[in-house]
Amino acid sequence: MANIRDVAQHAGVSVATVSRYLNNKGYISEEAKRVISKAIEELNYEPSMIARSLSTKQSTFIGLIVPDIVNPFFPELARAIEDIALAYGYTVILCNSDEDLEKEINYVRTLQQKYVAGFIVATSHVEAEHYTGLDVPIVAIDRRIHSSIPYIATDNREGARIGTEHLLQSGCKNILCMRGPSGLGPADDRFAGFNDAVSGKDIETHIIECPFQFEVAETMVKKVLQDVPIDGIFASSDVTAAGAMKAAYSLGMHVPDQLQIVGYDGTMLAGQLTPGLTTVAQDLYKIGAMAARMLIKLIEGHELTEREVLIPAELLIRETTRSET
Repeated sequence: MANIRDVAQHAGVSVATVSRYLNNKGYISEEAKRVISKAIEELNYEPSMIARSLSTKQSTFIGLIVPDIVNPFFPELARAIEDIALAYGYTVILCNSDEDLEKEINYVRTLQQKYVAGFIVATSHVEAEHYTGLDVPIVAIDRRIHSSIPYIATDNREGARIGTEHLLQSGCKNILCMRGPSGLGPADDRFAGFNDAVSGKDIETHIIECPFQFEVAETMVKKVLQDVPIDGIFASSDVTAAGAMKAAYSLGMHVPDQLQIVGYDGTMLAGQLTPGLTTVAQDLYKIGAMAARMLIKLIEGHELTEREVLIPAELLIRETTRSET
């Protein structure tokens, strides 16, 4: 396998000149560029990414930190980010923090040591200063980190309002809101949207705080359904909505005749359930693709025209809700 010295000898230039060419640093004549490019092609030379990152203090790796890879929301985001990154010559390193502070800090520290080019962060349990103090570009997805860090997400408050209003228009009078963890930005925004929709309405509402986990959601909803005559559920994620559907099934409740359910996220899971889940859909691919493009612009020294983007949500009506007749 050819090395940088072979390229220099073949091109008739110094090793330093080839190094400047590869790292795009320093003056190189057009003739030197031509002969080096020809030598690289003829020798089928592939630069060592490790050596190059040590020289430039930057690699073509992008760190993607997500809180829970089991939640289908995040693999769908990751797919879009990877597609765009590869198209621009970057490689994505996926890190699953499990909502754990120490794991998140360790991933950031480790990738910094590898001269990662930038971060896309879909989870943040560390103090904002931990990220603002990094000397690499960062883009936040779904959860704000700091006003100085670009951010892209769905308009969660408006999406939740639309989803809850659909339950109201479908005749629900006794609604359970499965809000996400308190203090988590998207969960708080969705709970606010739920309250926007039910405020001043002649209905009964019940609130439970539920993590975005299927088994926990199933257990919590089953207990509520045994104690309260619920006829509608707004769940803050498709995963928790699926847990609610399982709880209803285990109790012999028919969806949607006896119980109507609306989820949130619009993941592939929602369309694969039986009955199909009515959900507030986020454009997950668009969010991931935009985040990747924003980060790559920052890495390559370009200014962003927008530093905070909110994408509208869309209600997808399926078989877990019905029209009131």
